Amino acid sequence: MARESQRAKRERAVEICRRMGELYPDAQSALSFSNPFELVICVMLSAQTTDAAVNRVTPELFRRWPDAQSMAGTDPDEVGEVIRTIGFWRAKAQHCVEASQIIVSDFGGEVPRTMEELTKLPGVGRKTANIVLNKAYGVVDGIAVDTHVYRLATRFGLTKAPTPLAAEQDLLKILPHELWGSVNEQWIHFGRDTCTARAPKCAGCPMADICPSAGQPDRYTKQRKTK
Repeated sequence: MARESQRAKRERAVEICRRMGELYPDAQSALSFSNPFELVICVMLSAQTTDAAVNRVTPELFRRWPDAQSMAGTDPDEVGEVIRTIGFWRAKAQHCVEASQIIVSDFGGEVPRTMEELTKLPGVGRKTANIVLNKAYGVVDGIAVDTHVYRLATRFGLTKAPTPLAAEQDLLKILPHELWGSVNEQWIHFGRDTCTARAPKCAGCPMADICPSAGQPDRYTKQRKTK
């Protein structure tokens, strides 16, 4: 694809989102949660781990510690025993307890409602904060860029950023605000179904005619290996 103008890139990005909306009009999170506290813990635990793996440990986790007050007073080793089947469980157990302590001491036991306050919690970065704000409070303050969104944004030619955090800023510049909230879930579904990490299904892909990486399945992998 020849070098495109910023305007053309914006129009292509909007068209990608339009098609995503048609493919996944009711895209929902695969994580199981029932309140903001459970959501922030679930998203924190999901880093470098599948949602299915998180859903297997959270029923017992929330049975024993259903809120920030109860989790704040426990030993991280006890939390670790419950979540030890997921990746990086020791660090995540520590973050669960420390984040709960801050929620209790600084926010009266309620999960905060701003990006600045959420990212003060251990284990919570912009991606997690964006998801919590969007799903728990209906606040769209950015785009949650996880590995799926980052991979797709790179393959779609919408960013050359070296990190998901930097890629978010590129997406925010080219997508209108009203589209930000739907990107994460819709693109995750597309990344799992079609534009997979190792073997993207370019043949028959509904984005193939506007994707500069169509027919070049190793483009993303090669870029990642050079970093």
